[in-house]
Amino acid sequence: RADWHARERAHAERADALTAGHRSRRARGERHPIEDFLFTYYSYSPSLLRRWHPGAGIELADAAGSPRADWRWYAAGATERGLVVDADAMRAEKGAMLGPVERMLRRTAARPGQFGCFGLHEWAMVHRQGEHRHPVPLRLGQAATDEVVEAHELRCTHIDAYRFFTPDATPRNRFAPTRESQPELEQPGCLHANMDVYKWAVKLGPLVPGTLLLDAFELARDIRYLDMQASPYDMAPWGGEPVRIETAEGKAEYVRRQRGFAERANALRADILAALPA
Repeated sequence: RADWHARERAHAERADALTAGHRSRRARGERHPIEDFLFTYYSYSPSLLRRWHPGAGIELADAAGSPRADWRWYAAGATERGLVVDADAMRAEKGAMLGPVERMLRRTAARPGQFGCFGLHEWAMVHRQGEHRHPVPLRLGQAATDEVVEAHELRCTHIDAYRFFTPDATPRNRFAPTRESQPELEQPGCLHANMDVYKWAVKLGPLVPGTLLLDAFELARDIRYLDMQASPYDMAPWGGEPVRIETAEGKAEYVRRQRGFAERANALRADILAALPA
């Protein structure tokens, strides 16, 4: 009991540190266009991150009298007053969701990464558009931003980026991602697919150890910074010094960091899959 209590406390402290800025800004009615995005795009609250699970197959000694005894997907363990994640019950009820999530993680990790998109999905979301999703000025202005889009081939493979393309940008994309084709198009070079490792970890719930959940959130936060640094928006006031993908140097910097995120995301995918019960 002392062991898992210590892990639970350490997890809550780490989660609180990761969400402190967001919670403080929310209390003041302020918004950070880079860091706060994760809490709106995924709609997962800081309290969800704070909840620690040991993962499937780990029994918590003398936990029957703790609040988690009333949590969903926990059952009596093999020892008196022990609790364990009820993976069988969760699979029986949520199998239609869990199976596709596992396959998405496995298939994405198995594919080669594509590293020629240069983050142009954010540029395609403002192409020839007077009003933009984010109330932040364009770094190059509208005309020059449009020229960057028109000078490149768009190669976005992720439906949740592609669906926000403007009507003028949509036909310029090499792919036409749909929700149905998502399992066949996801690949580990995609920033949004790697941010989604956090989403999949949340959906797998108590089957995923808390450490991996917070690792996935940290990865998504780090990726979000590059996503906005390489975007057409002027993010310098929020600590997002531009990665100028309209230049050769900026493209090289983007790809270097993109490859690093692909490695981190695939390592996390492997760890999450290894933690799941057979």
